[in-house]
Amino acid sequence: MQTIIGTYECKVDDKGRLLLPAPLKKQLSLQDGFVLKRAVFQPCLELYPMAEWNLMMAKINKLNRFVKKNNDFIRRFTAGVKIVEIDNLGRLLIAKDLVAFANISKDLVLSSAVNIVEIWDKTLYEKAIDETTIDFGDLAEDVMGDINEDGNGIS
Repeated sequence: MQTIIGTYECKVDDKGRLLLPAPLKKQLSLQDGFVLKRAVFQPCLELYPMAEWNLMMAKINKLNRFVKKNNDFIRRFTAGVKIVEIDNLGRLLIAKDLVAFANISKDLVLSSAVNIVEIWDKTLYEKAIDETTIDFGDLAEDVMGDINEDGNGIS
């Protein structure tokens, strides 16, 4: 699994193209292509390097398609999925339906999320990370508090 690092601000043009920041571009395997999709929990987009998408699809392919819940999940998870490539100028084209889903205006934030990149409208991103209803310390403890694989007590 590839780990992507960083949060980057950029702009999208009227045609839905964004120029990938150089530090992010260096971390990605551009020749393999990407999959761009709607996020499950937030009003943003998720950019999967093709290798990561293939790993996700291998997991999803194990679901029993004769279980309605599984079919419903697959349909919604793959709704609006697009294969995208980075052009020779380092730009990525976001389809209009995905621009509308994520309420993308002019200013964007590209935020690493372990092995994928989230693409946010800047205003929505700032709102999501500054939400005062969530105590990040409590969230961190709930999610990561029991994980200590090395047994050394260091997080």
